[in-house]
Amino acid sequence: MADTAENLLKIGLPKGSLFEPTMDLFEKAGYHIRGADRSYRPTIDDLELQIRLIRAQEIGRYVDHGFLDCGITGKDWVAENGADVHVVCDLQYSRATSNPTRWVLVVPNDSPIKTVKDLEGKRIAAEAVGIVEKYLEANGVKAEVEFSWGATEVKVPELVDAIVDITETGSSLRANNLRIVDVLMESYPQFIAQKASWNDPWKRSKIERLAVLLKGALMARNMVGLKLNLPEGALEVVSGLLPSLRKPTVSRLAQEGWVALETVLTELQVRELIPQLKELGAEGIIEYPLNKVIE
Repeated sequence: MADTAENLLKIGLPKGSLFEPTMDLFEKAGYHIRGADRSYRPTIDDLELQIRLIRAQEIGRYVDHGFLDCGITGKDWVAENGADVHVVCDLQYSRATSNPTRWVLVVPNDSPIKTVKDLEGKRIAAEAVGIVEKYLEANGVKAEVEFSWGATEVKVPELVDAIVDITETGSSLRANNLRIVDVLMESYPQFIAQKASWNDPWKRSKIERLAVLLKGALMARNMVGLKLNLPEGALEVVSGLLPSLRKPTVSRLAQEGWVALETVLTELQVRELIPQLKELGAEGIIEYPLNKVIE
């Protein structure tokens, strides 16, 4: 119970493209957040947590300045803001896939620009101006970088020579007749903490416990548990077929010559394994979902 002001952790969660996958992640981790679809101050069933929904672009700055104890935001926005924060852990999820988002240098398919060196004296539009300026400086290129409020893809070639945009799959870029020249950086969400909060024993403990649950929820993504009964004579063959975080759990059944086996594996692996298990005499095969896998 949070009975003092000190026993309260203020956490910023991203509003925008990461909102829904972040809400799903907290649900899998065992936290029930209510009112997030209509309020920037939703409630959560943990009296020691106070949530604020904020644009991912701003969370790093607010954590750095101490308005928030911790938060989840992209590695890219931490870099863009130059936020001086403690990175608790990487959280490998994104809006549409489990792939990282990429900041890419993009031009029209028929553009003469082939490398970053061809940008000398050119004009570039981007939302992450700081990331682009550091990239150009590292490559010894001088170009004009203008801030883009959005719809960046439509600005080439009429308004600018190139853009730097964010993508997961690149499908939208291809649909707009654009090609990628270079990748500036790859980014996953990060769980970050304000340094003073990280040095506070109670807050650090709370943050670490939360990180364990969030990482466990991510680890369980696309994984399932599998239980089955098996003739003991087929155990060695089946054990060789079952990839697992550890060796499968095996216990003897009351029925002579039979064992029960339990393991954890991916949904894709289950699809391939169940027919093989059935052919080897397995019975009572049960596949069940997992919320968290803690290593």
